[in-house]
Amino acid sequence: MCGITGIFDTSGQRDIERAVLHRMNEAQFHRGPDEGGLHLEPGLGLGHRRLSIIDLSTGQQPLYNEDKSVCIVFNGEIYNYQELIPELQQRGHVFHTRSDTEVIVHAWETWGEHCVDRFRGMFAFALWDRNRQTLFLARDRLGVKPLFYALLDDGVFLFGSELKSLLAHGGLPRDIDPAAVEEYFALGYVAEPRSIFRQAKKLPPATTLLLRRGQPVGKPRTYWDVRFSLDNRIDDFEAQSELRHRLAESIKLRMISEVPLGAFLSGGVDSSAVVALMAGLSFSPVNTCSIGFSDPAFNEAEFARMVAERYQTNHHLDMVESDDFDLIDTLARLYDEPYADSSAIPTYRVCQLARKHVTVALSGDGGDESFGGYRRYRLHLLEENMRRALPLGLRRPLFGALGRLYPKADWAPRVFRAKTTFEGLARTSVEAYFHSVSILRGPMRQRLFSDKFKAALDGYDAFEVFAHHARRAETDDPLALIQYLDLKTYLIGDINTKVDRASMAHSLEVREPLMDHKLIEWLATLPSNLKIRGQEGKYLLKKTLEPLLPNDVLYRPKMGFSVPLARWFRGPLKNRVEEAILGPRLADTGWFNRSYLEELVRDHHAGRRDYSASIWTLLMFEAFLRNVMEQGTPA
Repeated sequence: MCGITGIFDTSGQRDIERAVLHRMNEAQFHRGPDEGGLHLEPGLGLGHRRLSIIDLSTGQQPLYNEDKSVCIVFNGEIYNYQELIPELQQRGHVFHTRSDTEVIVHAWETWGEHCVDRFRGMFAFALWDRNRQTLFLARDRLGVKPLFYALLDDGVFLFGSELKSLLAHGGLPRDIDPAAVEEYFALGYVAEPRSIFRQAKKLPPATTLLLRRGQPVGKPRTYWDVRFSLDNRIDDFEAQSELRHRLAESIKLRMISEVPLGAFLSGGVDSSAVVALMAGLSFSPVNTCSIGFSDPAFNEAEFARMVAERYQTNHHLDMVESDDFDLIDTLARLYDEPYADSSAIPTYRVCQLARKHVTVALSGDGGDESFGGYRRYRLHLLEENMRRALPLGLRRPLFGALGRLYPKADWAPRVFRAKTTFEGLARTSVEAYFHSVSILRGPMRQRLFSDKFKAALDGYDAFEVFAHHARRAETDDPLALIQYLDLKTYLIGDINTKVDRASMAHSLEVREPLMDHKLIEWLATLPSNLKIRGQEGKYLLKKTLEPLLPNDVLYRPKMGFSVPLARWFRGPLKNRVEEAILGPRLADTGWFNRSYLEELVRDHHAGRRDYSASIWTLLMFEAFLRNVMEQGTPA
């Protein structure tokens, strides 16, 4: 895994300062501590930081074609690169390395922009073709690897794996985009293609961007999407056999490495599945890493131990105190923009542990989205049955009024939260799902934001993120629709962002076999009752794994990778919460209503409401202001 960066003068009139490019590259040193390289020519500079995984001796970057007219910087892995080499050799290309990076170069020469259609992997790369005077940027289908870019007012185009690289240039204004703030407080992250800064963007997953010198910067081109056809008439037994084959193939591809390799093992279904299949493919014991918590309510270590013992792995366990909240400022600096998933704390710690033993780790990320594992999916389907029984014109006024009148019982299990259910029934399916996953729901954001900030939003609502993707979903199946929405939003903006930054902070490469695009395409052909059957989520995956894993691992209640926020904010972080949320930084923005901030803090501390998620979101926004907005450009 690596970090890439670059500067492109779209006019071709200006030289690139080596010192500036070097500064941008070194801002991402943690992504690739093994080696660094720069390429400069008139109007162009490319930078690369390398974490050596494959072809340790000759895989340095920037990397070139035979006559050095094509140059690339690349972050990620092309898992099928060995299959592509013979085909490219038959077309006359000569390889000077054994790296997947050189495959991209020759694939570009052969297939142009459509080279990405041939790649199976996680990637973000920038490729310069001097003969065509073009800069070509691409990002993988599921957005595993990040890519930020910005077009400055003077026509200079910047890009980098992380926002901190663009900020290190010194020319990117730190003007915050109000729409990004609205998205953050709704979702806990800024959704693609926005970034927190007005002038910087994220290249969306499954897109490419082609820049031609002397021409205006065009729009990204989408080269892939998943279609939930649900038309595969395979029976249960055949589906289990096919799934096991596809999982094994995806995992085997991701076990190619010239450095120590292992896996995360949380004790949940997804990571346990990866470890079980890895053990069957490996000639030596698998290295596994787990985090345990001193608070038993959050500790899955016993289930991880069961799997580790069954497959005789080299198991490494670190215990983390439940009050592991000293990472707040570290996380704010790491993510560069507001990011509110508190599970970033244990993710950071498990990556820290893994890096002591391996350089590459396989994860179980993506399983909940593709196999139907989230509890919210089952609740949504129950509500959807009621929504389909009554027309929206009747539901909206009736249940909307009940939702406003009914008190919210935060202490109750979700299924009994009548206020939440009423609010969901008053909405369309997409509106209801957005409402259910929002951290601060619409009415809360209306109270949180000041009139000044609402005016700056000019009517924008973060729901538009979901509405945009729903228009492209091409399915009205209730489960398939929300799976599609999660694949386009939560998986990319939350999960992949979390894992990329946490792993790269420790120079660890994480690979994701459950996000293999061919696996996801096949799963999207299966009927939804193979994913959720009755009240059992991940039905097909669990039935497939029954010969491989204990029932206690497969069928226990889902615990998740969480931390005790509610207790922190009423205990050891009580004063810090008050200082941050009621202090000068949030007030000085002029964007928040002081009275509502006081109400959130007061009611949470008194135990009248559990506002822990909202408070954490505010806390991390304040940490972003302090650690990113108030810091200058590195010298």
